Amino acid sequence: MRGRDPDHSLAPGGLAVSRPMASLRPRTMPLSVLRTRRLAAGRRRVVWASAAVLTVCVLLLWWLMPSPTPSPGGQVTFATGVRTGVYERYGTLFKQRLSRDLPRVDLTLQHSQGSVQNVARVASGKADYTITASDALAAYREEGGKDASRIRACARLYDDYMHLVVPRDSPVDSAKDLKGMRVGVGEKRSGVWLVTGRLLKAAGLDMRHDIRPVHEGIDRMPKLLAQGKLDAFFWSGGLPTGAIERLAERTDIRLVQLGDLLPRLHEQGPESRYYRAAVMAPDAYPTVQRGRSVKTVAIANLLVTTDRTDPALTEGITRSVINSRDQIGLEVHAAQKVDLRTAIYTDPVPLHEGARRYYRSAKP
Repeated sequence: MRGRDPDHSLAPGGLAVSRPMASLRPRTMPLSVLRTRRLAAGRRRVVWASAAVLTVCVLLLWWLMPSPTPSPGGQVTFATGVRTGVYERYGTLFKQRLSRDLPRVDLTLQHSQGSVQNVARVASGKADYTITASDALAAYREEGGKDASRIRACARLYDDYMHLVVPRDSPVDSAKDLKGMRVGVGEKRSGVWLVTGRLLKAAGLDMRHDIRPVHEGIDRMPKLLAQGKLDAFFWSGGLPTGAIERLAERTDIRLVQLGDLLPRLHEQGPESRYYRAAVMAPDAYPTVQRGRSVKTVAIANLLVTTDRTDPALTEGITRSVINSRDQIGLEVHAAQKVDLRTAIYTDPVPLHEGARRYYRSAKP
């Protein structure tokens, strides 16, 4: 048998078929092409390696970063005051603002007789937050009120000014002239009632025996004065108080100075140190004061809570109170006095931890 020709192969049937020699020779790739392919392959490896490193870094950063803290939420109760008072109006406007700042918080307003009742409600847990006068807080602490040590402050807000309102033709020129008269002294658990008793004492009068006290709030006293059922009434509120402005529109009234009582007021004990000399400027009630200022007594108002409230919630509420000053101040002029620089002075109670966090973060 003859040997097989390497350049031929057998087709079916034994026929020889020629095969080109070129198909059997190794192909030689140009050096430039080979270099290009090697460079491309190298670049792909670098790209894939970089992508892998970047992915690992992103995952590691995501794992190490803390997850965002959810906005505080839940049911919150805010004790205000009588329906036509400054506390009530402030609370209503603040509720509107807070619905934007902390949308997960459902704020419920709770009417009250005023500062004295507000302190007791917060201390007992019947309200989460409230506004109260500093003298009422001091009295509650001095009297050993239940859980007084748990009360904490969010901010100093604005000052209340003591008003003694009488008809224009009244013979009353000072508090001592009220002897034997029908006098509105505020509801029994209000801040008005608390300071009125002290002012009358400073004037040498006893609320229970020397006058005919009428225990009504600012929602009723102006009407009673206009009807001749009161000879005078006391009120403690921001400037101006809407109920007094409205009274002046239909009744000729004036404001009696109380500044002469301050020295004897300060002699009544440690709580009296929260009263300071103040002046109601002529533009507080222009039609009433007729260009005259009125010397009186002022008391700081505080926004308070207890150490039971969540620090994150209290931080958010404090921030909203400070940031809403201009908005609320358009309708409640007293709110324009809220100031970041003075808000931290909350004697006689310390700041809440949440409020302290806010003030630290808000430093310029």
